[in-house]
Amino acid sequence: MEKLFGTDGIRGQANIYPINAELALRLGKAIGTQLNASGYGSARAVIGKDTRLSGYMLETALTSGLVSAGVDVFLVGPVPTPAVAHLTKSLAADIGIMLTASHNPFDDNGIKLFDPSGYKLADADEDALTKLILESELCTDHIRSDQLGRAYRLNDARGRYIEFAKSTVQSEKLSDFKIVLDCANGAAYNLAPWIFRELGAHVIKTGISPDGININTNCGAMHPEVVAQLVKDTKSDIGIALDGDADRVIFADENGSIVDGDHILAACAIAFKKQGKLHNNTVVVTTMSNLGLHEAMREHDINVEVTDVGDRYVIESMRHNAYSLGGEKSGHLIFHDYATTGDGIISALQVLRMLKAEGRTLSQLADCMREYPQKLVSLKIKKRVPITEVKLLSDCIRNCEAQLKGRGRVNVRYSGTEPKIRVLVEADDRELVERWIGELSQAITAGLG
Repeated sequence: MEKLFGTDGIRGQANIYPINAELALRLGKAIGTQLNASGYGSARAVIGKDTRLSGYMLETALTSGLVSAGVDVFLVGPVPTPAVAHLTKSLAADIGIMLTASHNPFDDNGIKLFDPSGYKLADADEDALTKLILESELCTDHIRSDQLGRAYRLNDARGRYIEFAKSTVQSEKLSDFKIVLDCANGAAYNLAPWIFRELGAHVIKTGISPDGININTNCGAMHPEVVAQLVKDTKSDIGIALDGDADRVIFADENGSIVDGDHILAACAIAFKKQGKLHNNTVVVTTMSNLGLHEAMREHDINVEVTDVGDRYVIESMRHNAYSLGGEKSGHLIFHDYATTGDGIISALQVLRMLKAEGRTLSQLADCMREYPQKLVSLKIKKRVPITEVKLLSDCIRNCEAQLKGRGRVNVRYSGTEPKIRVLVEADDRELVERWIGELSQAITAGLG
């Protein structure tokens, strides 16, 4: 059976299968069929989106499919992905749907699904939906006119999430902070500035003028150098760069230096342990996290749980083991006491609260770990076959692992959201990193290009 869902929902180029109106309509019908079969009665769905032009197309088609299957739909407009997760739970909805391709360029779009508890939909449920979409007629003729669902525009959705986000810091005043906030011309453009302003921070805004096609373009978490430069130019205390759907965040310290997720996780883990808030004395990271983070955690006697790449795997581990802190180097940070998914805004609020409590700057806190030289490249590919079957590449990986044993590592994996392969090399010597990145890239071009 064809696989529709990747590590973060369905994703692809907008208006081309599977991210087209026809698939969205069938997905809406499939969700409705699944909910009705589960005996939910009058089922309810929440639909949010980021600022991509194609969001209108997908929103309309999904709504039509859901309503035709007897599901009531709450349309919340452009809001962050974590806001949809929160609203799904808050409104006692049966499913949450976010239309976004996260950090990808505007030409892509995607569909993320959340269960009634605000967590990403389980693999088994995604597989069941895929089977319905691909193998069923999905006929909704049995739904009579008086049984059709209704569509509502929820005008106070942003306000609901704003108050929730503020509550995670007990509405503690942030008047000591001058921040630069880059919303990536994305889902948080009309929401995030209010949160920080209402908590008293002096906010310098950028990336708040979406036009349907400028999301993530030379701004936001994919281009943190922009916010870093603005911090220096405006002599601000901190820079906060969100991505297109605001589920990830990258920071800049008061000197204009970029601070990624690994440094934030290390600093928060140490602070949480002091405060007795680091559940089971463990932080959860992925295979992409820097070896320096592991080294710092050993120095502070903190356990590290490692998962596959993807915040869904981090969250699964956190849920299963009742951990409170986890995330990715890329900026997906999960503060599980407050959020069920990566949340850039709540993460930034927790960092600001930590800075205030410790009376230190971000550069001082981020200095808790040394970073091993590391390089990550993403290469486009024409085909996707098991890496072990690409002899030139698998041989190159083995040679790299042999040389880096005890002094570094290599990680080669296919992207779960794009037709790309990602190569990470990390070592105690920058020349070794550059050498093996070059050799592995050549092997990939020869074997998969």
